[in-house]
Amino acid sequence: MTFKYPLATSSWDQKEIDAMHSVIESGNFTMGEKVSLFEKEFSRYIGSQNAVMVNSGSSANLLMIAALFYTKNPKLKLKRGDEVVVPAVSWSTTYYPLYQYGLKIKFVDIDIGSLNYDLTQLELAISNKTRIVLAVNLLGNSNNFDSINKIIKDKDIILLEDNCESMGATFNDKKTGTFGVMGTFSSFYSHHISTMEGGIIVTDDEELNQILISLRSHGWTRELPEKNLICDDKSEDILEESFRFVLPGYNVRPLELEAAVGIEQIKKLPMIISERRKNAKLFVDILQNHPDLIIQKEIGKSSWFGFSIVIRQGSSLTRTQLVNKLTDLEFEFRPIVTGNFLKNEVVKYFDFEISNNLKNAEYIDKNGLFLGNHHYSIKDAFKALSTL
Repeated sequence: MTFKYPLATSSWDQKEIDAMHSVIESGNFTMGEKVSLFEKEFSRYIGSQNAVMVNSGSSANLLMIAALFYTKNPKLKLKRGDEVVVPAVSWSTTYYPLYQYGLKIKFVDIDIGSLNYDLTQLELAISNKTRIVLAVNLLGNSNNFDSINKIIKDKDIILLEDNCESMGATFNDKKTGTFGVMGTFSSFYSHHISTMEGGIIVTDDEELNQILISLRSHGWTRELPEKNLICDDKSEDILEESFRFVLPGYNVRPLELEAAVGIEQIKKLPMIISERRKNAKLFVDILQNHPDLIIQKEIGKSSWFGFSIVIRQGSSLTRTQLVNKLTDLEFEFRPIVTGNFLKNEVVKYFDFEISNNLKNAEYIDKNGLFLGNHHYSIKDAFKALSTL
């Protein structure tokens, strides 16, 4: 089905196509110089010391968690059974690495305005067993990191960020994804920049950076510096060192094609964020005082992944009626990420508990949805929304 107002559109032009052709002509398709350059440009944009590109945002989350099992830093090292606090609304692969590495998952409710952590519930969820607070910046919107850091201050707790939906967002003029020990990003087709598939992990910790590099490629030493923080100095014997495995890693390497596209996309990223924010201003102006609808409350400066709409409590409007109206107006829409993730059968495999209740996550699950935002003006879409 074709929509007049789709969820996502391509921000590619001839520059991305030419970049792909240059890789094809070179014959070098596996991870190489383009990936390295993309990582440098991305870390410069985000403001992080290191960036490690992988094949998806999901893989970025996987490596972020895995790296903490292999660090030598006792303040960061995890063990199976450690408790991780997470919001109840996020994408599935926020949670899967936690299960896959045997961590105890504690679900916390969200704030119905920001769609990020309900900070009161987050504080109540913290226990003497909590080792990680995983902050998910939802739909382009930052968490309140001043409040989160106040909650975890003087506690043996690691802050991580799943920033896959919020590239370019800021809080106190600092880009999201850089508040935690590590942060993850996605460059999937529908996200702020697109490398087809792709993900990035950023960190200022050099040991974690080297662990991520090794885990990305089979757990071998090939891309590590001669003197590194993971193993003994590398051998000068090429045959001895070429296939030396030191960590139980994966193959989640990106392609040169993806990185070449990403290099061009990063050049456009300031424009992409600026245009999304211009669209958001119109969206807010039209719907912020709507009698039946709540829109996302911006924390810091959102990069506006999309536009959430939640039916106000007490409204006579039903989601079926809202869906029918939006369908008639030719909008494509989706649930707010996964809604309340605990409704999914897969959680039967998790070691988990629920902190207090998830009333807001459940409410947006049944009464919310989101619309697409884009890197160009969509004034006609807002004219249509003004008729809701």
